[in-house]
This record gives sequence, C-alpha cells and structure tokens, in this order.
Amino acid sequence: MGVTAERSPFLQQLPNLLSGLRLLAVPVLLALAIGRRETAFAWLLIAAMLTDIADGWIARRYRLETTIGAFLDSVADWTLTLVWIYGIWVFHRHVMTDHALLCGAAAGLWLLEDAVALVRYGRLSSFHTYLSKIAANALGIFIGVLFVIGYYPWMFHLAIGLTILSSLEELALLAVLREWQSDVRGLWWVLRAKERR
Repeated sequence: MGVTAERSPFLQQLPNLLSGLRLLAVPVLLALAIGRRETAFAWLLIAAMLTDIADGWIARRYRLETTIGAFLDSVADWTLTLVWIYGIWVFHRHVMTDHALLCGAAAGLWLLEDAVALVRYGRLSSFHTYLSKIAANALGIFIGVLFVIGYYPWMFHLAIGLTILSSLEELALLAVLREWQSDVRGLWWVLRAKERR
C-alpha cells in the first residue's frame, strides 16, 4: 500500500515547499548572475527547474492541488523566468541578440498574458494547460542544455515556438473564461465544455 496524503502531513505540504524553495533560489540566482558565476548559476537553475516538475507531479499524483498551491507555483515560475532571462542575457547574450524578434515576441506575449490576467482576474492566470507544460519542459531542456553543453538552434526554435503558441492559447482562454480557474487543460477542452452546456 502506497503513502497517502491523508496519512502524511509532510507530503501534503511538499508541493508548496518545493515552490517556496524555487522562490528562495531566485535571489541567489540573481546574485550568481551579477557575480558572473555561470557554473553555479547553471546548476542551481537546473535544480530549481526540477522542483517545478516535482511539485506539479506530486500535487497531481496525490491529488494535492490547491488554489494557493497553483498561485504559489505561478509566482515561483514567474520570478524564476525573469531570472533565467537575465541569466541568458548575462552569459549567452548572442541567443537573444541573434533572435531578437522571436525572443521579443515570446517575452511580449508572456507579459501581455500576465497583464491581461491581472486586469481580468486580479491574479496570474495559473491555467497550467497541457501546452504550457509542454512548452515549459521544452524551454527547460533548452536552457539546461544551453548552460551545460551549448547552443542548439533547433532546440531554441522548438522551445520558443511552443512558448509563443502557449501564450496565444492562454490569451484565448482569457477571452473565453469569464471567471478565474486554475489547472485548465487547454482551449479545446474549455470550448468543448461550453458546447455541452
């Protein structure tokens, strides 16, 4: 018989603890980037990104999803994203300067989606769609490989393309969903549910 969330108070808090650790890593990562310590930055960033995968998996596996957990996860992801963008600018600036239009489109759509969500719902969207998870994983793999091995153009284009598509889907969800919801599977499922009603 496996461990259940009801019997383990530690397990119940583990997803939020991992999100909290990711938040705590942000100022350390910022200091490492400012101090030009790329190796330490890279490995701490990879560890922080792995906590994102772990907290989501644990929350889903043991049915520990909560509104506060989704919010904490979104805030941790948002701040970590700002730091890895800065880290790429410091250590691998050519990626951004060589692909300024794509990077600008991805960053602009991401910020636009967050701004629209704040205006519409008073909070980050926290949709956690399937596409956003796929995009985040592709981006995480690209960033990890970039810092540890080097730059691969096809990985960049795949990750940035999925990121742009994910932001466009989330903007469409903001137009469709009148009330805030967390952990929405995607636009297709929302539209299908509306048709059934």
